[in-house]
Amino acid sequence: MNIPRTPGLPFILVTLTLDMIGLGIIIPITPALVLRLAGTADDAARALGLLIGLYALAQLLAAPTLGALSDRFGRRPVLLMGTLLTAMSYALAALAPTLGWLVLARALGGAGSATVGVAHAYIADVSTPHNRARHFGLAGAAFGLGLIVGPAIGGLLGGFDLRVPFILAGTLALLNLFYGAFILPESRRSAALPLDLRHLIPLRNIGILRQFPGLPILAVVSFLATLATQFTTSTWVLHGTARYGWTPGVNGLTLACAGFLGVAVQVALLPRVLARLGNERTLLLALVCGVIGNLLYGLAAQPWMLFAVMPIATLLGLGAPPLQALIVGRTTEEAQGAVQGAISAVNALASILGPLAATQLFAQFAAGGSPPPVPGVAFFGTGLILVVTLGVARRVAPRPNASGDSARAS
Repeated sequence: MNIPRTPGLPFILVTLTLDMIGLGIIIPITPALVLRLAGTADDAARALGLLIGLYALAQLLAAPTLGALSDRFGRRPVLLMGTLLTAMSYALAALAPTLGWLVLARALGGAGSATVGVAHAYIADVSTPHNRARHFGLAGAAFGLGLIVGPAIGGLLGGFDLRVPFILAGTLALLNLFYGAFILPESRRSAALPLDLRHLIPLRNIGILRQFPGLPILAVVSFLATLATQFTTSTWVLHGTARYGWTPGVNGLTLACAGFLGVAVQVALLPRVLARLGNERTLLLALVCGVIGNLLYGLAAQPWMLFAVMPIATLLGLGAPPLQALIVGRTTEEAQGAVQGAISAVNALASILGPLAATQLFAQFAAGGSPPPVPGVAFFGTGLILVVTLGVARRVAPRPNASGDSARAS
């Protein structure tokens, strides 16, 4: 006799943690592998931006369709399909003999990771208006945990061979696939929607954001915040190597440190801040901290200065969970997958533009391309984008009688 499993947050958190550990493993060693395949430092910086951009382009094209399919067929099968694509991408990257093969592998991985919107829809399915933001905070902590464990492991293994971390990441993806196949329950309980073949047209589903009041402005906030984050993440290893002489192992440890602080922010600090400020004001506070932290990052001439600033800069992580809660609160249950897929596509567009712009800035002003060098130029760019994001976010109007949005979290 089969006993139905009750959907719950722990199931999806395990999935997200395993997924992020696998992704985190390859972060500190990918630039070194690109440098080996590309040749010069300037070419490697530009190639890395292209690599990250193509990864995000695959997300952009796949995310809206996968979100709509999850509304029709359920979250679980779509998540499993994404995990399979991810495992295949790591295997291909581990064997890539040229930069072209590595680009193909990361594009495949981008399509697999496009299920992040489906994961957010899963969290929305198992949450209530009162605990939405906290649940998204725990999901953020799962991401942070992956950035603690993954980069540290990847940096250490990369010291032996740059291909080994990709093999381990692929193994974790396979474990995640088996976990999902045998343990992860389906979260969508309502009746399946009829499949509109127009949903299979890439990017068409982004138009669904116009159907819900308040979602377009929230999508702009999400786009700008992701753009700013990409400026930092796509140049972090390049910056540490060029300015401080860090090795892949040290870069991995710094990312682990940032991940640890991110988990602390999501688990320990976020519930208290939400209880006092509510979603909208928590989002604004996070953006202010992000502006200050990244400007100070750019001015950090010594490694200890960067570490001293890190607790301030990581407070930017307070903003993502309330932003997701605001988006969910303005969406009907039947359209959660489509909307989350559309938001993921918007974020993927930012993930295309951000690395391309940031790595070009770094190559021009911080990697010796043009005197005088400006080592912290990418962080200064991040701060400027967050200033614009703050201006847009101030236009987010609280929903009247919406306990999950403007009211204080209970």
